Amino acid sequence: MPDIYCVIGGSGFVGRHIVQQLVDRGDTVSVLDIVQRYHDVPFYPVDITDQAQVAAALRSSGTTCIIHTASPPAALKLEDPDLYWRVNLGGTKAIIAAAVETGVRKLVFTSSAGVVFNGADLIDVDERTPFPEKPMDAYTESKAKAEEAVLEANGKNGLLTVALRPAGIFGPGDRQVMAGLYQVYERGQTHFQIGDNTNLFDWTYVGNVAAAHLLAADRLDDPPPAPVLEDLPEMPKTPEEVPPLTQIEDELVHYVLPPIDVTTGAHRIPTSEARPLGPYVTRPPNADALLAAFSGPAPQTRPVMRTRFDPLSDYTIARTKLHAPSTSPLQVAGQAFFITNGEPCYFWDFARLVWHHLDGVFPDKAKARKKGLWTLPKELGMLAAAGAEWWGWLSGKDPTFTKFKVSFSCARRWYNIEKARRVLGYEPKVGVDEGVRLMVEWWKAEHLAKQ
Repeated sequence: MPDIYCVIGGSGFVGRHIVQQLVDRGDTVSVLDIVQRYHDVPFYPVDITDQAQVAAALRSSGTTCIIHTASPPAALKLEDPDLYWRVNLGGTKAIIAAAVETGVRKLVFTSSAGVVFNGADLIDVDERTPFPEKPMDAYTESKAKAEEAVLEANGKNGLLTVALRPAGIFGPGDRQVMAGLYQVYERGQTHFQIGDNTNLFDWTYVGNVAAAHLLAADRLDDPPPAPVLEDLPEMPKTPEEVPPLTQIEDELVHYVLPPIDVTTGAHRIPTSEARPLGPYVTRPPNADALLAAFSGPAPQTRPVMRTRFDPLSDYTIARTKLHAPSTSPLQVAGQAFFITNGEPCYFWDFARLVWHHLDGVFPDKAKARKKGLWTLPKELGMLAAAGAEWWGWLSGKDPTFTKFKVSFSCARRWYNIEKARRVLGYEPKVGVDEGVRLMVEWWKAEHLAKQ
């Protein structure tokens, strides 16, 4: 039987894209939210912190799969962070309880890649990275606790759960990243830069994030590729005692992943067996074979090399199985997955790409924007931000320039998505370049409609 979906937070940015993709593929879907912005699917106005309200909506809609995206925006200026805790953690616990009460089979939770960020660099980190001892803010801390609650609920009364951690979401409908970058553009401040712009940063197109949620929902009830340890006659005590990978597991972690080239495009290196002909006096006798080999798909003959420190090495998988003997790290249920475009780029390059597209909307501003670049070292940026925060405290106004923003714009933050690609089958379909173009086109239509 096909699933019946309920997207909690379906009126929001990510939630709406998930709803649209479900509708496009012909699924039955309803939305549970506090505000109704669209009228193409059934809507339930519900406070997610109230278990009874959530359970009633789940029963009424016949939901078998919940996709939970609801959360206050991360950038809210709150005097009291209780809203994050009440909605992110309290609301998630109420949803879990309502799902168990009503017999819902699946729960896909939208977490955040920021749950592992503590202000320091994150370079190619994977899902083994622990939550920081000192979280950056109430949003990420409450998200981390909510993710823990979701994964701990896996298997409870037959409920299967998974958590997705998208990073730097942008695209049509975004009112945070785009609004902030347009504000800088409107003020004529695009020539300022904090830091040396050598910090790689992960951005993720919202359509790719939505597609990852559908993949997770579809594969939540896939069985583990090997018996879980708690089902064995005797529980292993060390990684060496864990049974070796089965054939299915081995194939899953050792097939060659193609490069992600949705923005850069594919580039072949000419070889003696596959190359363009170039200038010649006499056509090579195997010219057709050379051209055919070069224009066709590149042979995937390069082996997957792993060390014991690799997240998907045999040793690491064995250790992970020992740590969580009721699940498999190579199944969807009970797991967390980083979701990005797989195209980390320099932080300020992304902003300048957005501004470049805005130049096409405002040609007059494009001419005035031809200023020399003013680069402020991170240390001076932190001092200036501290001064701005101090002045904000004295004046009673919220500072627009903060130490958190300086740390955010100067940190290296990019994530390893190999687990999502292999276990979920996730592949980004829309690249950063195309995603920015679509976002600015949407923003242009919204902006002109208000004039």
